Amino acid sequence: MIKGLYETHIQVSDLENATNFYTKVLGLKFAHKDENRRIAFLWVGKDKEFMLGLWEQKEDLQTRHFAFTADKEDILNYSAEFLKNKDLTPYNFLKNGNEKPMVFAWMPALAIYFNDPDGNQLELISILEGDGKPELGVLSYEEWLEKAS
Repeated sequence: MIKGLYETHIQVSDLENATNFYTKVLGLKFAHKDENRRIAFLWVGKDKEFMLGLWEQKEDLQTRHFAFTADKEDILNYSAEFLKNKDLTPYNFLKNGNEKPMVFAWMPALAIYFNDPDGNQLELISILEGDGKPELGVLSYEEWLEKAS
């Protein structure tokens, strides 16, 4: 019955600023804005494939986390540069000052993080081939290549 996740919604402090960030900085496509409810809808990927809703919340903003699918090679080779060129700070799951992507061995998946202007935690993630190895925890991609084979 369930085939995937179609949409997610987050709170933002300034709808126009957030809409500009997600469309101009990250490249999502504007879909619709409802001024009465102060919400904007954006397409992620192809039109009507996945939607992100931005809800303006002036008080008691609750930040959230979600991940964008990305290609493994893009995450490995370009994610830090891509994010820095957009004045965003990439960080890994451990938040240890290293901006290199890490592997969640249980999936396995490669991921790198960054925040939007409101502090929502965003992630670029790519599912890796092969079986998960939960006993390896979270490790660098290089360590994953050594230990997973």
